[in-house]
Amino acid sequence: MSVEITAGSPDVDDAAPSEILDAVAAAESVLSNRLGARVGLADPEDLGGTGRSVVVRVRVASTPFSLPRTLVVKRYPPAAADRDSFAHEAVSHQLLTALPSEERLTPELFAQDNVKRLVVLEDLGRAPRLADKLLGADARSAERGLLSWAHAMGRLHATTAGRDADFDALMRRQRTQCCQDPVAVDVHTALAGLPELLETELAVATSPDALAFALRAGKRFGSSRYRAFSPSTSCPDNHIVTSRGVRFLDFEGGCVRDVVFDAACLRVPFPTCWCGWSLPPGMSEAMLAAWRAEVSSVWPDLEDDAVLLPRLLEAQLLWVWLSTWRGLRGMEALDVSGHRLLDSPPRHRVLTSRWARLRTEALALGEHAVAEHAVAMVAALTAKFGPEAAVLPLYPAFR
Repeated sequence: MSVEITAGSPDVDDAAPSEILDAVAAAESVLSNRLGARVGLADPEDLGGTGRSVVVRVRVASTPFSLPRTLVVKRYPPAAADRDSFAHEAVSHQLLTALPSEERLTPELFAQDNVKRLVVLEDLGRAPRLADKLLGADARSAERGLLSWAHAMGRLHATTAGRDADFDALMRRQRTQCCQDPVAVDVHTALAGLPELLETELAVATSPDALAFALRAGKRFGSSRYRAFSPSTSCPDNHIVTSRGVRFLDFEGGCVRDVVFDAACLRVPFPTCWCGWSLPPGMSEAMLAAWRAEVSSVWPDLEDDAVLLPRLLEAQLLWVWLSTWRGLRGMEALDVSGHRLLDSPPRHRVLTSRWARLRTEALALGEHAVAEHAVAMVAALTAKFGPEAAVLPLYPAFR
């Protein structure tokens, strides 16, 4: 087998050549066993990984069956103690591949193997990622990409509404060691631990009213009736902008959960990563309107601001608490946010902007305890990191 390894995207880590060869050989074996005849794969191209997986594009060199010219192989290391990213990835693709092709907004699953811990997926090609649009120089193209993302998120929610039982059944068949929603686990950890962390790191007290609001938000997150499939990651590097609209990648935390929690990603924005600049005025509102246009056929009451906006503020607060819990400790040592070293703002600016936006939205709804807590957080972060912490420039495409 000839091996040609090219650089992965700048936000990911390159895999070792031996890991790539092992993943390709495993994929050949899985495809051959599934189809009953030898399938040969060649010319692997490293698409990068996150430290949790090896992702490789391969050419289908030989097969007696009709297969695409190229495929993507994703292979996982052994599961962590409290969660199994491979199980969530595999089950997510099983659920989504069962959708009619015209409704599918994700790669088709061609094969998987629970022992070898890999999936073989449709290759969506070399279309730009949403991150490329935002970091480029074309404001109109970036705006279209964001609106396409919001529409696609809404369509994904509408087409997978109420699929809890299907997802849970697939997860049980996976025989995984755990099937809890990993984001829900992290949210409840943050709810329990953040007040003490804020006292220790920033000398910010969490008022009883602010804590009560957060705890109510966490309870509603787990009991919402607005439930559908969520990719779990909002990072713009995980959204491909194709001629048919945005397509979603990476379901290592994929689950069925509260759709408003996803919708809050349009307002924060991109709370699952730190490579986020700010958006132009009105952009988040336009994205939210695009999302609502897609989900209103399933949940018409979400068209009512009196129904949606309070839930949206709760979800926004949970994201801000979660990102603070994940990122505050050791932030002084992190000059930039994530892997795109030249394209990322300092983490403290991203976090401060999230609290500032939470303050604005809380005031708009008259939630003064939340707003006062956010004011205290913005002041503490600015005091700790300097006045520049309060300034988060626009994405390069909008400057």
